Amino acid sequence: MTAEHVDVLIVGAGLSGIGAACHLERERPGTTYAVLEARAAMGGTWDLFRYPGVRSDSDMFTLGYAFRPWTDPQAIADGTSIRDYIEETAREYGVDRRIRYRSRVLSAQWSSADARWTVTVERTDTGEQEELTCSWLSVCSGYYRYDEGFTPRFEGAESFRGQVVHPQHWPEDLDVTGKRVVVIGSGATAVTLVPSLAPQAAHVTMLQRTPTYVVALPGRDALAEKLRRRLPERVVYPVVRWKSVLVSMASYQLSRRRPALMKKVLRKAQERQLPAGFDLDTHFSPPYDPWDQRLCVVPDGDLFRALRSGSASIVTDRIARFDETGIRLASGEHLAADVIVTATGLNLLPIGGMALTVDGRPVELSETVSYKGMMVSGVPNFTLTIGYTNASWTLKADLVARHVCRLLEHLERTGTDIATPLAPAGPEREPFLGLSSGYVQRSLDRLPKQGGRAPWKLHQNYILDLRLFRRGPVEDEGIRFSRRQPARLPAAA
Repeated sequence: MTAEHVDVLIVGAGLSGIGAACHLERERPGTTYAVLEARAAMGGTWDLFRYPGVRSDSDMFTLGYAFRPWTDPQAIADGTSIRDYIEETAREYGVDRRIRYRSRVLSAQWSSADARWTVTVERTDTGEQEELTCSWLSVCSGYYRYDEGFTPRFEGAESFRGQVVHPQHWPEDLDVTGKRVVVIGSGATAVTLVPSLAPQAAHVTMLQRTPTYVVALPGRDALAEKLRRRLPERVVYPVVRWKSVLVSMASYQLSRRRPALMKKVLRKAQERQLPAGFDLDTHFSPPYDPWDQRLCVVPDGDLFRALRSGSASIVTDRIARFDETGIRLASGEHLAADVIVTATGLNLLPIGGMALTVDGRPVELSETVSYKGMMVSGVPNFTLTIGYTNASWTLKADLVARHVCRLLEHLERTGTDIATPLAPAGPEREPFLGLSSGYVQRSLDRLPKQGGRAPWKLHQNYILDLRLFRRGPVEDEGIRFSRRQPARLPAAA
């Protein structure tokens, strides 16, 4: 039986996958495609995470799609609103009809002779397997492992009589009313959970081993609200989007070039938000520079407001062990708890854990070099979408999706079938991601490397990438275009 064939197979129906499909609809009408989603709903991260207060940590003018304006008043949006936005976008462009749910990709085998991928898919509800073929494989599954979060081993955890919860699997029936809650962690999830749980709980303690840089931003964009009173949305959206891009880039560049100055700016902002005498040195002064790890955004200063009210507190210490009633700290202090939330991070799972082979040769991602941050050396007609770490994910995902359309157009125009990235000639190799966050460091050895110069170096700079992806040539030293070469039959005797 012949496997079903599509021009493009997209893996993942989250923000990136839906965006990639919409770009095909907009820029390459007639291109056949399908979207495979392992879960039972679209939305990716924004459907999976259901913990209280889940929200974006980037403004929605840049996290939203360039081609479909975000019109909600909230610039820092809650998870439900983002999920609705993704679903509405999919319906508007007819992408929802191309999604195949409960379809997990197990493996993909490339054949140069056929210039196509053969993809093995497992139905998560029945366990049945099927094969699809495609000319281009776009993996838009992000890099989180969706079936489990990261929880370190805590001595004595089995003795705790209360409830232990990981945010990635938040129980729908969990009620913290009147309970003492300890949230372990200091990242984006922790700073979201603490002010969200504080109004119901008896008290919420954020227990952190190391502080994080936290910045308060308005939940609504003042410029957008002002312009919307005078101008149509089609004019307002690009203006506010570019304002957000430039402000974000300026903040990042200041952090990298003048870290001491950025520390002072952040500290002054925190002093205005917190009571006099608050121990900023202990709780909000990380031992690393800003943007060595991602900054945490708190809309309208909600975390600081919870700390001011006394409904929440921060403890900076190390965990010695759990006991029956809470957590014993290295300092000897004891935190009593009824509920412990382990906001301790995520596990990474590049390309959704699928196995890749090229002409029978297994591909080890860690041995490849990234090309433009979207393809990997030696793997033809394959895209890996990973967004920015210092800005909105979608800014990069949109560039990647549009560049795939350019590559498909180039193949069609030149009569070629195969686009294969090449590794740089020199020995210089760098880690794919430059963050020192634990979830990144634990999995760097599973990701591709990057080179020391373009097109193999990740800029983490939207303006430079805009020029590279949209204005730069499709053909350069980092990629080879070729025609398929079917195997020849042996000559007759």
